[in-house]
Amino acid sequence: MRPNAAYWIRQLQLTSHVEGGAFREVYRSELQVPQKALPVFFQGDRNISTSIYFLLADGQFSAFHRIASDELWHFYFGDTLLIYEIGHSGVLTVHRLGSNIEKGESFQVLIRAGSWFASRPAENSEYALVGCTVSPGFDFAEFELADRAMLIKQYPQHEALIKSLTRQ
Repeated sequence: MRPNAAYWIRQLQLTSHVEGGAFREVYRSELQVPQKALPVFFQGDRNISTSIYFLLADGQFSAFHRIASDELWHFYFGDTLLIYEIGHSGVLTVHRLGSNIEKGESFQVLIRAGSWFASRPAENSEYALVGCTVSPGFDFAEFELADRAMLIKQYPQHEALIKSLTRQ
C-alpha cells in the first residue's frame, strides 16, 4: 500500500511552510561564504548550501516567490509536481518534476537565482514529496513572497496563473 501525505509529514517531521505545503530543513553546511565574496543582493554571510524536504498535497500550492540563489529541486516520491518559473525576460517555463521520463518529467529541476517560481501537484495527483537544495544556502533575508498586483503589472501575460498561485 502506498503511503499517503500524512504518513510522510509525520515520518519526516514536516511543518507548515510560509509559501504553502510542509517542509523540514535537513542540511545546513557549516562552511560559510563571507558577504564580501557574494553578489551585492546578499545581505550577510551565507552557508555554502542548505537542503529541505518539501511536500505539497492535492489542493495546495507553493506561492510565487524568489530567492537570491539557485535552487535545485529533487523528486523523491508521490506524483508529478509542476514548477512554474518566470525568468528575468518574462518567459514562463513549466517544469515537470517526477519519475515519468517518457512524459517529459525530470528527477531534478533547476530554478535560477532571481526567477519568480511557484509549484503545485499536477492534475489528478495526490501529493509530491520533493527536496530542494539551495546554494549559496537559503536565508529568509533574501526570500521575497510575490505581491499579486506587482507581479501581474510586471508580467500581465501570466495574469491568470499569477492569480491562481499567489495569496495576496
